Amino acid sequence: MVSLWSLAVVAFERWLVICKPLGNFTFKTPHAIAGCILPWISAMAASLPPLFGWSRYIPEGLQCSCGPDWYTTNNKYNNESYVMFLFSFCFAVPFGTIVFCYGQLLITLKLAAKAQADSASTQKAEREVTKMVVVMVFGFLVCWAPYASFSLWIVFHRGEAFDLRMATIPSCLSKASTVYNPVIYVLMNKQFRSCMMKMVCGKNIEEDEASTSSQVTQVSSVAPEK
Repeated sequence: MVSLWSLAVVAFERWLVICKPLGNFTFKTPHAIAGCILPWISAMAASLPPLFGWSRYIPEGLQCSCGPDWYTTNNKYNNESYVMFLFSFCFAVPFGTIVFCYGQLLITLKLAAKAQADSASTQKAEREVTKMVVVMVFGFLVCWAPYASFSLWIVFHRGEAFDLRMATIPSCLSKASTVYNPVIYVLMNKQFRSCMMKMVCGKNIEEDEASTSSQVTQVSSVAPEK
C-alpha cells in the first residue's frame, strides 16, 4: 500500500510543480518529507483495521502469504465493507489521482511543445514523458487491477468455487508493485538514475543530455502562443 500511495503522491507533486495550479510553487525539503510520510500514514490507516476487528488477515491463495479475508462468509468481521473500503480508498482514489495529475501534465506539456515546435529538446521531452506516463499507468493497472477485481468478484460471488492458483496470481502481481516502480524510474529517468548512482556509489555521473524532468519543468514555464 505504501508503494501504491507513493505513486499517487509523486503524480500529485509533478502536477503541482509542472502545471502550477498554485502559481509559482517551490517544492522544498519539508514538502518532500511530507510526501514521504503521507503514503505511510495512508497505508497504516488502511492496513490497521483488521487488527482491531474490522475484517481480519488470513492465509490467502496457496496459503503461502497472508492478506485480508476476502473469502469467508457469515462471520462477525464485516469483510464486505472492508473490501469496499480498500477498493475505494486504496485503488480508486490513488488511480484517479494518477490519471488526473498525469493527464494534466501531458496537456500542459503538449501546449508548451506546440508553442516551441522548432525546439528539438522540447519535442523529445514530450515524447519521453508521454512514454513514461503510459508505462507508469500501465504498470499500476497490471499490478493492482487484478487484485482489486478479484476481491470484488469474491465479495459479489460468495460461496462460489474458485481455483486457488488463480487467487495467488493477483496477490503476486500486487506485491511486485514494490519492484516495478523503481525499475521504471531507473530505466526511463536520467536524473533519477544519476542521483541514485551518486547516492549509492558516491559518484557524480554526468549525462550528455538534460534530464526529462528538468526539460519538462523548463518547457512548462513557457506559455503557449495564442
